[in-house]
Amino acid sequence: MNQVISDSRAALVDDSVAQLDRLADLAEDVIRRCRAAGASEVEVGASIDSGLNVGVRLGEVETVEHSRDRGFGLTVYFGKRKGSASTADLAADSIAKTIEQACAIAKYTEEDPCAGLADPARLAREFADLDLWHPWSIDAADAIRLGIEIEDAGRSHAGITNSEGASVQAGASLSVLATSAGFIGRERGTRHMLSCAMIAGDETGMQRDYWYESVRAAGDFGDPAAIGRKAAERTLARLNARELSTRASPVLFAPEVARGLIGHLVSAVSGGALYRKASFLLDHAGKNILPSFVDIIEKPHLTRGQASGNFDAEGVATAERPLVSAGVLERYVLGSYSARKLGLESTGNAGGIHNLIVTTGAGDFAAMLSMLGTGLLVTEVMGQGVTIVTGDYSRGASGFWVENGAIAYPVEGITIASNLRDMFAGIAAIGADVDPRSHILTGSILVERMTIAGQ
Repeated sequence: MNQVISDSRAALVDDSVAQLDRLADLAEDVIRRCRAAGASEVEVGASIDSGLNVGVRLGEVETVEHSRDRGFGLTVYFGKRKGSASTADLAADSIAKTIEQACAIAKYTEEDPCAGLADPARLAREFADLDLWHPWSIDAADAIRLGIEIEDAGRSHAGITNSEGASVQAGASLSVLATSAGFIGRERGTRHMLSCAMIAGDETGMQRDYWYESVRAAGDFGDPAAIGRKAAERTLARLNARELSTRASPVLFAPEVARGLIGHLVSAVSGGALYRKASFLLDHAGKNILPSFVDIIEKPHLTRGQASGNFDAEGVATAERPLVSAGVLERYVLGSYSARKLGLESTGNAGGIHNLIVTTGAGDFAAMLSMLGTGLLVTEVMGQGVTIVTGDYSRGASGFWVENGAIAYPVEGITIASNLRDMFAGIAAIGADVDPRSHILTGSILVERMTIAGQ
């Protein structure tokens, strides 16, 4: 079985360009057939995803999964009537049925004056090499050995009593987007992940924590064993956790949690929330939403970036541009449809944002703890208590109570609450301790004051 997996992945590596060409030929053929059926505009997306996922626990193999998935999505417009259909099968019969279904749906939907393809003048015409394609030809046997190495490094820590295991994932994706406006965009990218979760327990109870790394190229992984060690250290640090009494204090969000705050901002300035009038940042373009020392810039063309791309989900060319400058919201996050609903132009963000870089200060994590002084360090949040319509924020949290710039003890069973508008305005500092594992690149964020609900 291992040899089959290895040979299959090697074939994908060697044949990626040819497979993209075949997907492009399929997309162009479907566009011709849809136009012949009466469609005025057509958009086609086709993809092939391949992956190896190995899981180990307590030194034994739990899972070995090799996947090879195909996807095909079609959107047709008959004037301002839209129909969409999809299939996971690229066989001729399935494609024919998908075309038939999309056209039938379009003929019975209501007209929408904002429906249609992206402006042809905005489509990408240049396709830079963003260095996103680094297939990892690791086979199952080597992945198992690597997973065991990671887990053993965590289990070797005194105090670790159990393990939820380690996983090794290698993935590759090929995709083509084509439209009847003459656009054909090819993308290929890889994403690999190593992760580990440990368990520790004592007379006060059990604690669990984890760590992972996510990269485009396997050569960018550091010492794999360090992932297991960090998972163990994070788990042990949570032992003897306490609850807090209800109070108000400054809160420092660790980098892996801080990026979620920026994600809420993006949600609030995204087209769907805006044209539905379901955002607390409605009509805030050109207004201060963050302190003046904060800049946020979108950089879609970062080499090996987590969300790098030459075009968005509609084929619109991506470009480096600010989202926030000196605390002022410069623009919204729009695809073509939401832009038309708002009387604006697409920002090249159909399908999402591309690599947001948040201003960082000079301070490392220790300096941020010093700035916090006495307050709460949040390392994990739970629940869905964020309302973009009003900005209300209330989530379960765990982390550490900090006194005089030093971690005093772990805390759990608390809720942190405020309003995102106040939280954004109350950002006192952003650290240089950037977490590189996300498309939102930010360090830790210190918020001046939040309510902590505890005992």
